[in-house]
Amino acid sequence: MFAVLVLGLAACSTSSGRLQPAPAIASNDAYSYIVGPGDTLNVIAWRNPELSMAVPVRPDGKISTPLIDELVAQGKNSVEIARDIEKQLSKYVRDPVVTVIVTSFVGLYSEQIRVVGEASKPQALPYKQKMTVLDVMIAVGGLTDFAAGNDATIVRSSDGNKQYSVRLKDLIKRGDVSANVEMRPGDILIIPQSFF
Repeated sequence: MFAVLVLGLAACSTSSGRLQPAPAIASNDAYSYIVGPGDTLNVIAWRNPELSMAVPVRPDGKISTPLIDELVAQGKNSVEIARDIEKQLSKYVRDPVVTVIVTSFVGLYSEQIRVVGEASKPQALPYKQKMTVLDVMIAVGGLTDFAAGNDATIVRSSDGNKQYSVRLKDLIKRGDVSANVEMRPGDILIIPQSFF
């Protein structure tokens, strides 16, 4: 019986004691949104309204517009896509000037924030610059009643899958804003279940 109690307590011990706390500031001011499948782009061709339209990025990462059958959009920012469209349109239009605006965001899978475990609505979220763990928790509806919020972990793919502890219970239930940390593209937030 004693061995079972010791094992149970070991399982309930916090991971925050073993992991480094997540850095409060993690964003990079040079971040540029990378287009992914499911995004919607508003393509505006100056002085050519018939070539301007909103287009979805297909699951294969490509778009189609008038005069352009297929153009790879996935993995590029809006300026790169605009220059690629201008290059293709220059075969048909003299000196095209194109602007591309991303109007619906999904982003690359590798840049989405994934929330798994004891969140009310676990899901993948598009990354937004300066996004914090509080923003993520609002989007997923908070913690379940069975969450071990202070044992949550951020797995940061941009740091070679390094793991950081994060105190979600202190942030959400106690209002401790010092527990609010910035997220980075590709972060995975793991919220374990409490055993008590």
